[in-house]
Amino acid sequence: MSETEKDQAFYDMADEFIALANQFAKQVDKGKVSAAFLYAAARFNTFVVAASANNASELSEYALKAQPYFEGEYRKMLREHFADYTENFSAYMATESPNKNLN
Repeated sequence: MSETEKDQAFYDMADEFIALANQFAKQVDKGKVSAAFLYAAARFNTFVVAASANNASELSEYALKAQPYFEGEYRKMLREHFADYTENFSAYMATESPNKNLN
């Protein structure tokens, strides 16, 4: 698989997660969907790190490095998306409605 195909697979997965969140947002407050999305990401990321550890002590050591990594990546992605939405606000929010998709 080429690097471009890997990148496309990454974005396709992200789009599927967003589509699922948009479905939930039709029935539940967007803030609650956002909180559940963050919770799920944190839980899955913890699982990924835990799966690489041999025991709880090793997990504690891995967590010391993993937590700053995940926090930094989230901050970077959040800044990039806020900049994108700020630059493209009119286009992205042109059809604002109570059930507007979040992507």
